[in-house]
Amino acid sequence: MSFTYQPDDEPQENEQTQAPAVFSDPPVYTYILVGAIAVVAITQFATGLEASILNAGFVKPAFLQGHEYWRILTGAATHGSVPHVVMNCYAFYSFGKIFEILANRAHLAIVFLLSAVGGGLLSLLFVPDGISVGASGGIVGLIGYLVVYAFRRRAFITAEFRRNLLVNIGFILVFGLVLYQSIDNFGHIGGLITGAVYGLLQIPSDEYIDPRAAGSATQTIGVAALGIYLATCLFSVLLILRIV
Repeated sequence: MSFTYQPDDEPQENEQTQAPAVFSDPPVYTYILVGAIAVVAITQFATGLEASILNAGFVKPAFLQGHEYWRILTGAATHGSVPHVVMNCYAFYSFGKIFEILANRAHLAIVFLLSAVGGGLLSLLFVPDGISVGASGGIVGLIGYLVVYAFRRRAFITAEFRRNLLVNIGFILVFGLVLYQSIDNFGHIGGLITGAVYGLLQIPSDEYIDPRAAGSATQTIGVAALGIYLATCLFSVLLILRIV
C-alpha cells in the first residue's frame, strides 16, 4: 500500500509524487486484543469447549428471555473450535496492523467493539433462537472501515490494495454461503455495515486531511472501548471457570 500527503493546498502538476511514508510504531492495540482473544480460547479448550460456549457464548434465548445482555459481548470473545480462533486471530492481526497504520489505534478499538455489537444485533434480529460465538463481526467491521478508507482516499492507496480488500470480502461471502449452516452470516454482514458506516462518518472527505489525527476525546473513547473488550474477555474467563 502507498499513500502520501501533499504539503500544499493544491498539488502541482509537474511535481513528482513523494515516496510513501513509513510508520514503524508497533500495532499495540492489535497485539493486546489478539492476545486477549487467545487467553479466552485457551481457557475454553482447557475446561471444555461445549460447556464454555453455553456459559459465555451468545446464547440468544438466554439474552432475550434470561436478560443476560452481557452475552452479546462475551459471545464476541469466545470461539467454537481451534481453526475458528486461529483464523480469527490471524485475520485480526493482518487487518489490525494495517488499520493502525492508516488510521488511529483509537478508531481500531472503537470500530471493533461497535462492529461486534452491530453484528450481534443483526444476528439476533434474523436468528433469535441460535447460538453465536466469535470475534468475526468485529474483524469484518475493520475490513468495512478499510474499504471505505481505500475508496475515499484512493489518491493515496494503490489499486492492488483495494482489490485485495474486495477479494477478502468476496472470500468471506463465498465462505459464508458454502458453510452457511455453521457460520453466522448475519453477524458478518452486521459487522461489515457497522464498520463501513463508521468509516463514512469518520474518514475526512477532503483527501488532504490526515485521518490518523485524533483528539483527546477520541483517544479517551478508544481507551474505553479497549478496556470494555478486555473486561469482557476477563468476564468470559470467569464465566467459563464458573467463578461468577
